[in-house]
Amino acid sequence: MRFAFVRRYSEAERANPAIAAAIAERLLAADRSQEALVTLDEADSAFRQGGYWPNWQRVRIEVLDALGRSSDAQEERWQAFERGLDAGYLRAHLKRLPDFDDIEAEERALGVVSRHPSVHQALAFLIDWPALDRAASLIMTRIDELDGNDYGLLTPAADALEQRHPLAATLVLRAMIDLSLDAAKYKRYGHAARHLQTCEHLARRIDNFAGHSTHANYVEDLKRRHPRKSGFWDA
Repeated sequence: MRFAFVRRYSEAERANPAIAAAIAERLLAADRSQEALVTLDEADSAFRQGGYWPNWQRVRIEVLDALGRSSDAQEERWQAFERGLDAGYLRAHLKRLPDFDDIEAEERALGVVSRHPSVHQALAFLIDWPALDRAASLIMTRIDELDGNDYGLLTPAADALEQRHPLAATLVLRAMIDLSLDAAKYKRYGHAARHLQTCEHLARRIDNFAGHSTHANYVEDLKRRHPRKSGFWDA
């Protein structure tokens, strides 16, 4: 017999993943794990259709673990990681793997990240993980997808990369410089000028620009395209 708490909600309401998660969590606390899983399953279709339902997947994993279905819980952790590039779920997944299996699984996961449709979401993950070699490779292969307007991500990314990956850091800085000048974001000209100075310093450690413009050529191109933006050149 279901709790009065459960009967409070209609069948349609229980199909909402947030409501299902709240009900299931109460059932789990009462050692009614199987009923909790049934409740979550009632909202499975809505969850799979998309939306942001963090409690549903968290509670589902807890329920599966409580039922002794460890491999199913692991699969859910992996899916939760893939769905939103959630580092917490990936770490939890890796922690439960045998030695050496976790290394292989981490490499597989970083490959998933590198192929993610959103280059910014992928870059944020790789910088935070950290997996700086992967982050540099991502930038080199998907530089055209970077939005120089996302300075909240790109500035710390360039900082993280500049020591070991000066070319990747340079390309990130150039993305922000180009956006600031091309879009005439004059309030950012001071930042863009400092980024260009950093590029000059980084250029001394770059032996091969891998088909990208050298620093001198890049500066010449900026002068050709933006000769009158004194707020930038005089900053």
